[in-house]
Amino acid sequence: MGNPVMLVLSGPSGAGKTTVARRLLKENECLRRVVTCTTREPREGEVDGKDYFFLTNEEFARTIEASDFLEHAEVYGNQYGTRHVDVRNKLQTGSNVLLVNDIQGAGTIRVLAKEDELFGPALVMVCLMTEGLVELKGRLESRGQDSREVINQRLERAKEEIVHADEFDHVVVSGSREEDWQRVQAIYEAAKHG
Repeated sequence: MGNPVMLVLSGPSGAGKTTVARRLLKENECLRRVVTCTTREPREGEVDGKDYFFLTNEEFARTIEASDFLEHAEVYGNQYGTRHVDVRNKLQTGSNVLLVNDIQGAGTIRVLAKEDELFGPALVMVCLMTEGLVELKGRLESRGQDSREVINQRLERAKEEIVHADEFDHVVVSGSREEDWQRVQAIYEAAKHG
């Protein structure tokens, strides 16, 4: 068995990251999701410590001050962050790690991983994106989770994010849910055996 894999799955909001991530975790028992921290309110059915670590703004600020985040960012008025220790512990015990991040967070991880003896060799970055903004808009609308204003904010942000796709090891243009999972699964399998 080779080095552990730190698979970073990123892309614009609505591209299908969460769906692919769930399937990856279901199909790969040695792949572990790292639970991230957020200051946003839990959505219905979300569990603290399983879906996210739900922190107050003050708790989040203290974690930043302590330099405990591998990456953190403000997204749509809420803070999100991934703690170093949560990733490092899983990799050191031989688990492969899945991080689901926005483009900004993935970029921060890429920069930090270059200088880290554990993270650097393990890092595999995948950007999942739709064919274009029209398709992305349709997906965001069909989810029924966001107001028109929030959808427009997400589309504006996607325009800014798409230009960073060439910074990833792999870009997967989204098709069906099955196709998306198969493509990312193949990338993960190659990384495990490479």
